[in-house]
Amino acid sequence: MCGRYASSRRPEDLIEEFEVVESRVPAPLEPDYNVAPTKEVYAVVERPPSKESEEPPERQLRVLTWGLVPSWAKDPSIGNRMINARMETVAEKPAYKRAFARRRCLLPADGYFEWYPTAQLTQAGKPRKQPFFIRPKDHGVLAMAGLYEIWRDPSKADDDPDRFRWTCTVITTDAEDSVGHIHDRMPLMVERDRWHEWLDPTVEGQGNLLDLLVPAAPGQLEAYPVSTLVSNVRNNGPELVEPLPLDDVPEELR
Repeated sequence: MCGRYASSRRPEDLIEEFEVVESRVPAPLEPDYNVAPTKEVYAVVERPPSKESEEPPERQLRVLTWGLVPSWAKDPSIGNRMINARMETVAEKPAYKRAFARRRCLLPADGYFEWYPTAQLTQAGKPRKQPFFIRPKDHGVLAMAGLYEIWRDPSKADDDPDRFRWTCTVITTDAEDSVGHIHDRMPLMVERDRWHEWLDPTVEGQGNLLDLLVPAAPGQLEAYPVSTLVSNVRNNGPELVEPLPLDDVPEELR
């Protein structure tokens, strides 16, 4: 799964990187080195200019809440449990099926965190977990495949600007060999040459969409141990993605 990631790039950098036409970011988010579910995150989407317009979809940068709330949900708290969608079932599960068909997005990240169970035991007798930061070897942006939904809050008036809640989820797949020893799942990355098709809401047909869900070629990522400070969501700062000093790395991982 993907339960934490880092996102420190400025919106103007993401606008350039993803060739965004319009920014719908009301105010820049602070650099976040410990993005956790229910936090606000940047997302790249493509939206029709209006329902009546025949103009092509427009690429936008938006701020969404991590944890997808389906349009049919009665309670938005369901989003707390829907931070990841499995690639293998994303086209079939009721919670994701509609979004997969028309509301796909890219979630930019510096990298993501996973926890490796070591041979050391805690006082409770469970394996002590060592966090790793996993990022592109070239230190470029990690474009994670995502879905988004727009949930109408029935408790808010029709003229309330906050009546719609925009939420998202990260699609996961089997981890590639170079990081699979840390965790068996990883975020699905979308290669640059597939960005347009993945985002385009006019691309339909389950077969066409599933063909886009191809795990990235192996060898593009690097992983290294980081401080256990990242395990507490209240900790946040660039030190969380710094490599752990060798003396602090469990012996089995050196």
